Amino acid sequence: MGVAFDGDGDRNMIIGKNAFFVNPSDSLAVLADNLELIPYFKKTGIKGFARSMPTGSAVDRVALNKACDIFEVPTGWKYFGNLMDAGRLSLCGEESFGTGSDHIREKDGIWACLAWLNIIAKLGKSIEEVLMDHWKIYGRHFFTRYDYEGCESLPANEVMIEIVSLIQNPKFIGEKLSWGDKTYVVQKADDFSYQDIIDHSLTVNQGLRILFEDGSRIVFRLSGTGSSGATIRLYIESYETNPSTFMMDAQVILKPLINIAINMSKVEEHTGRKFPTVIT
Repeated sequence: MGVAFDGDGDRNMIIGKNAFFVNPSDSLAVLADNLELIPYFKKTGIKGFARSMPTGSAVDRVALNKACDIFEVPTGWKYFGNLMDAGRLSLCGEESFGTGSDHIREKDGIWACLAWLNIIAKLGKSIEEVLMDHWKIYGRHFFTRYDYEGCESLPANEVMIEIVSLIQNPKFIGEKLSWGDKTYVVQKADDFSYQDIIDHSLTVNQGLRILFEDGSRIVFRLSGTGSSGATIRLYIESYETNPSTFMMDAQVILKPLINIAINMSKVEEHTGRKFPTVIT
């Protein structure tokens, strides 16, 4: 097992043999599915799971299977903290490589590494085998994030306006979006908001979501202020149940949805960017 941390050790990345990359959304789901193998949770029990809204929804399927609470919250660790304080949350994570549990109120990359070591020791399997077994049960949520960094504010806002104009149209629900031989049917589209179940505060404008009937998603978020320095974040998730796809490159599987998202938002036309700054 290879593990990478950031400078203060609160973020983590898990790697298996031959550079087998564990996406943070998958890492959270695997930890959730095997949490009872960790001594701490044998004592405390499992109270609930949570993820930030942009994070892939693989953990949702685990929660459903275990009849456990699952919370979808805005980006920002404080929302997890409220749930922990109220005794509603045991494990949480975000797609930006943050994972944590209720042993501490912050993300903890060192703990995530130790939790993974517990799991592979108890199961006696490699990281790749653990993921393959998980996907055979739950299917695989392919996930990627495109960051367009340092955009001028006006073009960046125009990208978001393109999406808002789509999702505000009542006829958009049920629309079929196609690229190549793949077709996705729009089930829901909104600007994500969150009513905190603990302090009842309302957080709005947290990202534009397009949810499809097959469990796939496109999410757009805009951050940054000033005339330049705005970042457009595009999150793409596609759900697959065919085992023959499980070991395929995520960028290949997600290409139709990526093209649909880029086309509908006109991000290249508005920003002049032919490629994202960073692909995760």
